[in-house]
Amino acid sequence: MGTNDLQVIKQHLIDPEICIRCNTCEAICPVGAITHDARNYVVKADVCNLCMACISPCPTGSIDNWRTMPKALAYGVEEQLKWDELPAELSTEQMADAGLAETAVAEVQQATTPAQTDPAGQQTFNSAAFGTTLPPWSAAHAYTNIYGPKATEKTVNAKVVGNVRVTEVGATAGADYDTHHVVLDFGSMPFPVLEGQSIAILPPGLDESGRAHHARQYSIASPRNGERPGYNNLSLTIKRVLEDHSGKPVRGVASNYMCDLKIGDSVQVIGPFGSSFLMPNHPRSNIVMICTGTGSAPMRAMTEWRRRLRASGKFDGGKLMLFFGARTQEELPYFGPLQNLPKDFIDINFAFSRTPSQPKRYVQDLMRERAADLAPLLADGNSYFYVCGLKSMEEGVVLALHDIATSAGLNWETVGTSLKRDGRLHLETY
Repeated sequence: MGTNDLQVIKQHLIDPEICIRCNTCEAICPVGAITHDARNYVVKADVCNLCMACISPCPTGSIDNWRTMPKALAYGVEEQLKWDELPAELSTEQMADAGLAETAVAEVQQATTPAQTDPAGQQTFNSAAFGTTLPPWSAAHAYTNIYGPKATEKTVNAKVVGNVRVTEVGATAGADYDTHHVVLDFGSMPFPVLEGQSIAILPPGLDESGRAHHARQYSIASPRNGERPGYNNLSLTIKRVLEDHSGKPVRGVASNYMCDLKIGDSVQVIGPFGSSFLMPNHPRSNIVMICTGTGSAPMRAMTEWRRRLRASGKFDGGKLMLFFGARTQEELPYFGPLQNLPKDFIDINFAFSRTPSQPKRYVQDLMRERAADLAPLLADGNSYFYVCGLKSMEEGVVLALHDIATSAGLNWETVGTSLKRDGRLHLETY
């Protein structure tokens, strides 16, 4: 074994028992060290530089696991993808068998982890570099991880009290998707949530390999006092895909299970998760929401909470703007209710990319059209931006913010730093 093989490393691992497969770690990693398959999220030992960018955003803590390893024995990607649980630490005897001196192992175990590097200095535009991991300063305290997936942890079952389809079936849509609004009631079990948080569902049954299905994460679509005010319940926006790109029938395990639930059914829930993608409580805060598809769930929660505060007659809120994208009008969740919201309450902008005989329009196109309204909000430290939806939208949206700021004579380095430092730009894409 060569000298390089005897090098001791601190290998970064993800706990498959706790991970809810939310894709946060892979999306935020600045060096592309994290990958996944249908089963596990894993870290490439030869790529990870220990920058720690993924640690804080992880909603469950599953990302924060390490093993002191000889470099030659580092766990590979294919091996990690097969895990159901993390391996134990190597024993002193195993280290010795690998030809490692105790002093070399001790040096790594006592070493300080390198500080996080700032990817904002990269020459290529990196949208994730401007996303914050901090909540707005005025956000309420979030409770997280009250209920977990392991048998040794507290668990909670919720009862289904509502399940309705929230997208239309039209001539140009409806054959390859199905989006539902599902309401869960927790009865007497405490389950405090805030707008912007998420939960995970544990589907019953086993996969093709005989293992229990892993948890699936869903953003909460209702405000903090419940889908029905004063009740211990919450709602989810769930889309299942019925056909793949080639037109073949396909059914996701969790989305199919959730969309077919009947009133009175019971589901096992873990969470809640999320401590940064939270709305500000300061009444004069401005909120800009940018989303596609079921990424509208946290935006619905924030909008409804502001609407209820406004209805109380004791709240004079800041500006609300919504940029909402979908392939067609029929495919846009909650289209009808959104149309009924007062124009002096929320400024709504729809973008449809596949309307027959119409040019493709995306949320970033609408943002550029509204540059005169968005530029002052970018410069205002009391304005907050929330992006939720498909990963493919993220770069276009943040680049649009960059261009809007620059065209208005603002220094993007100053604006981008403020968005990140002050908890003002929240990216939750998948």
